[in-house]
Amino acid sequence: MTPKEVLEFATKHEVAQVDLRFTDLPGLTQHVSYPISQLTHESFEEGFGIDGSSIRGWAAINESDMLLIPDAGTAFLDPFGEIRTLVMTSDVIDPITRQHYERDPRWIARKAEMYVKNSGIADTAYFGAESEFFIFDNVRFDQNQHSGFYFIDAEEGRWNSGDGNQKQNLGYRPRYKEGYFPVPPTDHYQDLRAEMVETMIRCGLDIECHHHEVASGGQCEIDQRFNTLVKSADNMMLYKYVIRNVANQYNKTVTFMPKPLFGDNGSGMHTHQSLWKDGKPLFAGDRYAGLSQLGLWYIGGLLKHARALSAIIAPTTNSYKRLVPGYEAPVNLAYSRRNRSAAVRIPMYSANPKAKRVEFRPPDPSSNPYLAFAAMTLAGMDGILNKIDPGEPLDKDIYDLSPEEMRNVPSMPASLEEALTCLEEDHGFLLDGEVFTEELLETFINYKRRVEADAIRLRPHPYEFALYYDI
Repeated sequence: MTPKEVLEFATKHEVAQVDLRFTDLPGLTQHVSYPISQLTHESFEEGFGIDGSSIRGWAAINESDMLLIPDAGTAFLDPFGEIRTLVMTSDVIDPITRQHYERDPRWIARKAEMYVKNSGIADTAYFGAESEFFIFDNVRFDQNQHSGFYFIDAEEGRWNSGDGNQKQNLGYRPRYKEGYFPVPPTDHYQDLRAEMVETMIRCGLDIECHHHEVASGGQCEIDQRFNTLVKSADNMMLYKYVIRNVANQYNKTVTFMPKPLFGDNGSGMHTHQSLWKDGKPLFAGDRYAGLSQLGLWYIGGLLKHARALSAIIAPTTNSYKRLVPGYEAPVNLAYSRRNRSAAVRIPMYSANPKAKRVEFRPPDPSSNPYLAFAAMTLAGMDGILNKIDPGEPLDKDIYDLSPEEMRNVPSMPASLEEALTCLEEDHGFLLDGEVFTEELLETFINYKRRVEADAIRLRPHPYEFALYYDI
């Protein structure tokens, strides 16, 4: 929609409120609402003032004034509020310079799109991310000076098969690592996911399918159709919003944590990506798995920079409890057709050149999609520009390789702290086209290290008492 169409839409649908949304540096959607009378044609140029000093990773208190400029093309009616509300994603502008705010994740994604176009290599980067999540019935957690715990429960969880406190225990629950994907009643959430999908469609998302995932305890996936880089990131934020709120209406709670459950699969965000120019796919060719040379170089860039990328695409301490061998997690940095144990997979569902793409499997849904998609694009572009050879493909099960063979396969970092160090040592490719800045990366690294990595490192872990209390 254009600004004029948005205003007409608001009048036609008797909208009472306008809700402007943006994303903080770690990737959480923020919002502020106004009576619809405050939205005028000038609002799409002049914006709405906010205080940015309390937003994580943003401005200091002495430079906190920011403007939100609504993007008319993102408008939709909120399906959850009791008061009819029009929602728009916003860009963040510095009110003094009238320039885009350099710590706005959406602006970084936009710059990545411009970098691709200005390179002359391609004019469009497409992304299709498959974000997994868990639906729970109850979650409790606390941490203080003398105690720390979490407790999760899901009626669908296999651990409830012996629960005698229930009025009726009907027994249909996915076995551990066998949730992919039996029909109801073992799949408890067919109807709930279907409602999520229908709500997403009403909000403008293009959904391809939905299903239960591998883990017990309510792990699910809803797949969106691919779109351009910024639009796909916008869609991922809306996807999370809809899933959380539909679940909440049924007294369920959803988490996108990569590894909330011990001993079962974690949640990934396998990210399909491709470059196009003049309406033609650039990754299709006559090389390995039907790829072009350019597509192979793109893979070379992803693999070369994967350890640095990990701080952005798997950006939490919890991410590295997923990225361990044995749970279908792509720990080892190799590429293959069809082989899902490789970090990079080339899907072989279709011989159509338009379907030729690269699937990068290490990302997880705790990442900020604007930053993650932009960073992966820059890594792939670096591979193309420098003709980085990805090496030979690995078409056997990586987990069955001998120790001697494994020594030749590089791996993802084992912790957030290691990932942040890798990003410090290898981030030059992110500065290309001034998409990321040194200041932004320094802010991101310092935040992640101080607020997350150090915070976890300083606190006793409950399992340490099982290991060491009587030592």
